[in-house]
Amino acid sequence: MKKALVERYSRNIILPEIGGVGQKRLALSRVLIIGAGGLGAPILLYLTASGVGQIGVIDFDDVSLSNLQRQVMFGSNDLGKSKVEIVKSRLDQLNPNTKILGYSFALTNKNAKDIIVNYDLVIDGSDNSDTRYLVNRICFELKKPLFSGGINQWDGYLSLYHPSEGSACYECIFPAGENSNLQLNCSEAGVFGPLAGTIGALMAGESIKYLVKAGKVLMNEMILYDALYGKMRRIKTRSLKNCKVCSVK
Repeated sequence: MKKALVERYSRNIILPEIGGVGQKRLALSRVLIIGAGGLGAPILLYLTASGVGQIGVIDFDDVSLSNLQRQVMFGSNDLGKSKVEIVKSRLDQLNPNTKILGYSFALTNKNAKDIIVNYDLVIDGSDNSDTRYLVNRICFELKKPLFSGGINQWDGYLSLYHPSEGSACYECIFPAGENSNLQLNCSEAGVFGPLAGTIGALMAGESIKYLVKAGKVLMNEMILYDALYGKMRRIKTRSLKNCKVCSVK
């Protein structure tokens, strides 16, 4: 590893659980992040700074004034501009060693498989349930590990779903049609701004741990965080016997 890279990542490398081997794993990793908003911003910043080799970011949206309360990647001068274009420019400045691929369009049934197949890990920080269910289904079809997290008002959650390891899937935990509260987005329900940073940073940390094979991964478990009362819990999850996504052989 070149001297400049050793210095850049030195605080990672001196951690016994990461070391040079773990840093090389990060450099060889390809991660897709869905959503460049409140959750996506801290995930993108920390994964880029930590030295992930290739990061894809998909988001069809432009920056709006209401985003600035929690989406810390953007400023007032960015209003009306493509989120993906701004993200790519800022991350290129943060770490030119990380290759950033931008997708300035919506993820759909027609393109999801062709995009997701190119990545080792998918991180879903999207803000609508249709996208979450689509990503979950495609990841299980392609056997791609998926980190998914969400926020609503004062509450946040995150978990790892791993098709190759027999874990539960997102549909198991949040069956479609049975979770009306998940249908409310930030514009309808409101959201505590710093909550996005808290959950996004946790998702980034758990993803890096997974990529470098450090500590205990968040599989068949979920972290729940209540920002209003400052409470965090780690609960067990399990597969649904007749799940239409992960029980299909």
